[in-house]
Amino acid sequence: MTAEEAATREAARPGAASATFSNSFPRAETVGSLLRDDAVVRAARRSSPADNALLGDAVRDAIRLQEELGLDVISDGEVRRVSWAQTPRFVDAFSATASQPALDWRGATEGRWGAPPTGAEGRGGNPAVNRRVAAARRLGDMAAEYAFLARYATTRTKFTMPAPSYHRRYWSPRASAAAGYSSPEEFLSEVRDYLRSVAHHLIDLGCDYIQLDAPNYGSLCDPDTLAAMRAAGRDPEAELAFDAALDSSLFDGLTGVTSALHVCRGNGPAGAWHSAGGYGAISPILFPRLTVDRLLLEYDSDRAGGFEPLADVRDGTVVVLGLLTTKSPRLEDDGDLLARIMEAARVKPLAELALSTQCGFASVPVANPVTPDAQRAKLELVVRLARQVWPG
Repeated sequence: MTAEEAATREAARPGAASATFSNSFPRAETVGSLLRDDAVVRAARRSSPADNALLGDAVRDAIRLQEELGLDVISDGEVRRVSWAQTPRFVDAFSATASQPALDWRGATEGRWGAPPTGAEGRGGNPAVNRRVAAARRLGDMAAEYAFLARYATTRTKFTMPAPSYHRRYWSPRASAAAGYSSPEEFLSEVRDYLRSVAHHLIDLGCDYIQLDAPNYGSLCDPDTLAAMRAAGRDPEAELAFDAALDSSLFDGLTGVTSALHVCRGNGPAGAWHSAGGYGAISPILFPRLTVDRLLLEYDSDRAGGFEPLADVRDGTVVVLGLLTTKSPRLEDDGDLLARIMEAARVKPLAELALSTQCGFASVPVANPVTPDAQRAKLELVVRLARQVWPG
């Protein structure tokens, strides 16, 4: 199947993206967040009228950068976010608790942690759900930031939000007992329903590409994580099967939108990571059950293993290869990247592959150790290679 035939099939398939833009089959994209300076981070925390004006300027700068480089689908750089995972910011159902464990971050460039981490996965651990999500007070509109992006962008745009399954990290057997759920799965189903309502609003605003971010799946690649779960009496395989069906079901009934899911392997402060181990640990259960149009996978280090697990991805689901790291300013070699794309194409047809950076450049306020010039060079390389591998 040629790239042109694949694009035609994608455009005709129910749930596929609208062909409004000249390239309805994105080959070059970035995962989400872009670098922000300290003033923008402070403005995101405060959100006064003056701060909102500064944030608007930052979004327009992010749009301009991505459009100048020629990316096929762009984000707003997530510049308005204090954390990439925003549910506790918009749903009054969570509270801080010392009982929630923090992740085992490794690899920071400035000591073990670098600067103190903040956001959804900081040193103090995650907040815990302690009220029913369905009945909780809404603290704002998660989809609202997309309207600004849509107003100023001339390129196809996307919105990123945490996968429903990610919210297992907000479940605490002790702290969540007061919420009245019979199980964490009941809680996750209510989160799914809330995020589906966000998706409906996004579609009303004109969004035709929604990406779920799921670092929880990356964690399950790590044998230490699996061992700890089993020691705690949990069944990783059963949870994985439930979560895959849950995340896929968010898109049930949604038409005219490209569905995507990004499996993150940890994108913390100062280039830190939390998951080692290849995708083979999760691919036989996860990949066939993910009924999404695009699956973004991080392949920027040896920790991710080889491409063999791509054989478990459903036919027709495009795998976006995250081959360029956002954890280091080192610019990858064109020839090395081309060789890796062709290696992946021996497992998954080239027509069902695309290219991106491994993750965002600033998932938390403490950005990765990458300069703006290095960020630009990496995104330029994504576009250049995509045009070479998938011309037209």
